Amino acid sequence: MKVLEEDLKKSNKGVEGEIKLIPESLDDLWHLKYIIEPGDVVFSLTKRVSESSDKLRSDKEMVTVRLGIKVEKVEFHKFANRLRISGKIVGGVEDSGYHTINIGVGKELSIIKSWKKEQLDRLENAIKASNQPEVVIVTIEEGDAVIGILRQWGVEEVANIRKSYGKESSQRIEFFSDILSTLKNLDFKYLVVAGPGFTKDDFVKFLKERNPEIAKKCITADASSIGVRGFVEVLKRGVISRIARDIRLSEETEYVEKVMERIAKGEKVAYGLEEVKKACEYGAVEVLLVADEFLRKEREKWDIDSLLEMAENSGGKVVIISTEFEPGKRLMALGGVAALLRFLI
Repeated sequence: MKVLEEDLKKSNKGVEGEIKLIPESLDDLWHLKYIIEPGDVVFSLTKRVSESSDKLRSDKEMVTVRLGIKVEKVEFHKFANRLRISGKIVGGVEDSGYHTINIGVGKELSIIKSWKKEQLDRLENAIKASNQPEVVIVTIEEGDAVIGILRQWGVEEVANIRKSYGKESSQRIEFFSDILSTLKNLDFKYLVVAGPGFTKDDFVKFLKERNPEIAKKCITADASSIGVRGFVEVLKRGVISRIARDIRLSEETEYVEKVMERIAKGEKVAYGLEEVKKACEYGAVEVLLVADEFLRKEREKWDIDSLLEMAENSGGKVVIISTEFEPGKRLMALGGVAALLRFLI
């Protein structure tokens, strides 16, 4: 999330005013779903029929205007990659009436409201996530590693680590430890380890033993060389476009496996809509898993977003599981929704 302008003032109600921002990812749109509320005023560019157009003609001329609406409804359309904000027009054009503004990734909007602390905290967390380097690339061969951060303009080299050693495994471990120390000083979501031969695979095994958290973010790729040429190979192979999907799938698999394991052991878990509703009402949900297909179907029947919001408000994490892959299909077999709990209910 990128904040362009802030005009906030403290009042008896808390903090009031306008924040102008740009969502930079699908996650940012999800955050906005829980920041924008009925009664808020939202301004953004949108398409409207030109006042000079013949209203009886089918080919009416559309013009772009900056419109303000008083929010009545907010819908998050995950698969359309947009947020739909509907309400009464309060600024930007002379005519009254109602309008729906579609907000997608990269589209600027202004939100005018009384800001709750948790909403400002959510916004701050979204900003921090955007400032975090998404991908770090380690290109590695025996005794030589070059580390880079993926930027919008290319890969920025940040470290070059070299260590000469023969057959002594202790010196090889020192080499891997030096790379790990550098990685610990970087903030990133994903890690690509690439290079020729088996050194990259050995380094990933080392990471799994010494730092499982970093290892979870990791994916390997083949590259015939290291450094700049290695970075270019990684980009050309389409690794970056695959990495988010692969790591996401790994995370989803791990969560669903935990659910199945706890069901088998009779431990802290709930599955099926009724059980999960009860767990949310008790504030017992640590992680709420919802299959995307189940989410789509239930949204047509009732306000399932209120269930997700209830879980989040009690400190739970909401994870949407894709039914395109095996973890999502297994979750659907359990009723489409499950939760890892803090305590038994």
